[in-house]
Amino acid sequence: MTSTNEIRRSFLEYFGNVGHKIVASAPLVPQNDPTLMFVNAGMVPFKNVFTGLETRPYVTATSSQKCVRAGGKHNDLDNVGYTARHHTFFEMLGNFSFGDYFKRDAIHHAWTLLTKVWGLDPDRLTVTVYHTDDEAHALWKEIAGLPDERIIRIATNDNFWSMGDTGPCGPCSEIFFDHGAHIPGGPPGSPDEDGDRFVEIWNLVFMQYEQVDANTRLELPKPSIDTGMGLERIAAVLQGVHDNYDTDTFKALIAASGEISGTATTGANQASHRIIADHLRASGFLIADGVLPAGDGRGYVLRRIMRRAMRHAHLLGTTEPLMYRLVPALVREMGAAYPELVRAQSLIEETLKLEETRFRQTLANGLRLLDEATAKLKAGDTLAGAVAFKLYDTFGFPYDLTEDALRAHGIGVDRAGFDAAMAEQKRAARAAWGGSGQAAADSVWFDIVEETGPTEFLGYASEAAQGQVLALIVDGARVDRADAGTKVAIVTNQTPFYGESGGQAGDAGRIEAGTMRATVSDTSKPLGKLHVHHAMVDAGSIAVGDSVDLIVDSARRSRIRANHSATHLLHAALRNHLGGHVTQKGSLVAEDRLRFDFSHQKALSPAEITAIEAEVNAQIRANAAVSTRLMTPDAAIEAGAMALFGEKYGDEVRVLSMGKAGDTSYSTELCGGTHVNALGDIALLKIVGEGAVSAGVRRIEALTADAARLYLVEQEDRLRAAAAALKVRPDEVATRVAALVDDRRRLERELADAKRALALGGGSKSEAAANETVAGVGFVGQVIDGLDAKNLRGLIDDAKKSLNSGVAVVVAVNEGRASVATGVTADLTARVSAVDLVKVAAEALGGTGGGGRPDMAQAGGPDGSKAADAVAAVRAAVAAALA
Repeated sequence: MTSTNEIRRSFLEYFGNVGHKIVASAPLVPQNDPTLMFVNAGMVPFKNVFTGLETRPYVTATSSQKCVRAGGKHNDLDNVGYTARHHTFFEMLGNFSFGDYFKRDAIHHAWTLLTKVWGLDPDRLTVTVYHTDDEAHALWKEIAGLPDERIIRIATNDNFWSMGDTGPCGPCSEIFFDHGAHIPGGPPGSPDEDGDRFVEIWNLVFMQYEQVDANTRLELPKPSIDTGMGLERIAAVLQGVHDNYDTDTFKALIAASGEISGTATTGANQASHRIIADHLRASGFLIADGVLPAGDGRGYVLRRIMRRAMRHAHLLGTTEPLMYRLVPALVREMGAAYPELVRAQSLIEETLKLEETRFRQTLANGLRLLDEATAKLKAGDTLAGAVAFKLYDTFGFPYDLTEDALRAHGIGVDRAGFDAAMAEQKRAARAAWGGSGQAAADSVWFDIVEETGPTEFLGYASEAAQGQVLALIVDGARVDRADAGTKVAIVTNQTPFYGESGGQAGDAGRIEAGTMRATVSDTSKPLGKLHVHHAMVDAGSIAVGDSVDLIVDSARRSRIRANHSATHLLHAALRNHLGGHVTQKGSLVAEDRLRFDFSHQKALSPAEITAIEAEVNAQIRANAAVSTRLMTPDAAIEAGAMALFGEKYGDEVRVLSMGKAGDTSYSTELCGGTHVNALGDIALLKIVGEGAVSAGVRRIEALTADAARLYLVEQEDRLRAAAAALKVRPDEVATRVAALVDDRRRLERELADAKRALALGGGSKSEAAANETVAGVGFVGQVIDGLDAKNLRGLIDDAKKSLNSGVAVVVAVNEGRASVATGVTADLTARVSAVDLVKVAAEALGGTGGGGRPDMAQAGGPDGSKAADAVAAVRAAVAAALA
């Protein structure tokens, strides 16, 4: 028996040996067609090559392309498990010519591979051609020697392929294998063609025309070849079976499902095991390619696939999650050909286990209500749409599962009623939103998200992608088109641009399509659902419906990622050094810096800052990979994850684990932002500021990567400049500055002492003689220019000592303003107060107030020229008080 892995290898080797470039499978998420949910055909990755938008360094290629058909126009989900050849995930073998060889070589290679290399009996092969394609008909006769009755002309579009209403197109030639007369069915084109006897195994598309419009079709200057052969179908043929599920890969997966579930794989259980095997492949590959379960978009299709399989696991009677335990079998069968499965194995297992654990509770609640609602229904009846919607809205039971669960009983579901209930819920939500006080300008975003659904974010795995323009907003109003020179907000169906949230700045970059160029300065996330690109159209014009290339500014994103991951490490280090009371109170993650607010009652010491910084940088140097998991918020927090300030958490959250601390992660947090792949990408953390924000909240400001390096370079430059000015080596600057500070303090003390001595000696600037007598008591009144106000108290104390009994007033004048102090010896405070006297002096200086004690008081005034008047006013007040 030829294994599926050997067939794949043999196909690629054959075409590689005849000059084709062997091209690895593209991811399941289309990189070049925003209108497709998933890659659903082998030619999709080469679409732009066929249309001339892209050139590659080869003109012929071959691939085994991963494909998924489970949503939109190409949806095989409901048939999977019940037919021999329907799958959600399949592989398409193909060989391609981009203007190189054409029909002759395509037919030659197909016939040679099938009959010479793989040894199929030529008598069991039949081909079709488009009814007007005489050239293909003649070539099949010449190359394969087929008789006319086995070269069947087909007049329908089944044998004419087109990329769309316009663009490349051409006739097809399909190759069918006859499984034998024991199987019902007739050849293609016959009344019995829908039977299973004749199975299409290969389609050769002869791309020779360009459809210009509905009435114009031109010959292509360089005709091309696009072929597709389902690996699962040809494996069944080469392994001598009629049913794809009897091939080696599926048999291994089905056997594993039977063994782990402890159930038979045939009879009544057959469809369930087939569904589980097929959906395991689709789920595993989608998760490996970056798709995670969600409530909309690709994530919703993945969830539908997963939950359909999980329901069948439930039907088999399993009481514990089953799907994740089958992942090792999937990796054994397909991991060698697709190493992404090996790399993502733990993520696939965790995601499947989480989803099935949650879904089993949903299933139990939903099935109980469903049993109650259908207790009186019989085959041919219809379940009310309102009931189906309640199952969906209240219990999270998807519509398709309701439909699937009732199919076995012959009961339908009122889809129109379900849709009506959904529409009513949206109307009520809109009314509630309108009355919630939201800004009127936000209504445009509500309208858009109602019409289009949320934007699908691709930025965790990619910094460039294609998207389809869904809405354009200029000055708050929706428009159909925006021309060069216009500031416009652009909404696309999917984007790699991160919308500002959770403290992380929105992405910048560019949007392009043909001659149109737009610069994106920021990306916001209104309503938490739309990613809105705020852009300036630099050239050309952009219109609703356009397919555009969205390219994130990679260097800026890298700086933001480094700063964001650094906040996680900083959070962990703060808790380690300051205590478990530390929690995040806010953050800013920009491209040039990070800011982290946290709960703590006092300033950090220099030693604490140094230790925290050193610990974070030790984790950075260790360069551990950053891992991402999907969990419920409760499970994540129970497992030790920290919930971050500013994030809104749904049913599932991204859990980021960073670094190592013994056998555990150094940091584990819930976070929806973008992060580095490995901690070494941060390069360096430098704390540049720490201070208070409010009571009990501190703030750290820091730099990472090149910004941190440049900061250190600038600090070193300043140190060298200071060393040069001080005429010492850089390592001597601190000692020299300390000595200069000591010298200054000494000189300041000496100057103060000199001024006091001058004042006490009645210096030349004195406006009143010392030791006067006023009302029978001693009086000292002085005005001193250039005296620091802080020296007034000492002068008053000295004057009072010299008086023994009396009053002193000293006015210091500096830069036109005056400070005044008054003093009264203890024996006189009952008769005259220093506070009353200083208020009199302050008033004379053009000021008010003043304060102190009865024996000593101080005040100030704006008019230093009135200093002598202030002394005189105090003298007069003393005379009046003691008269």
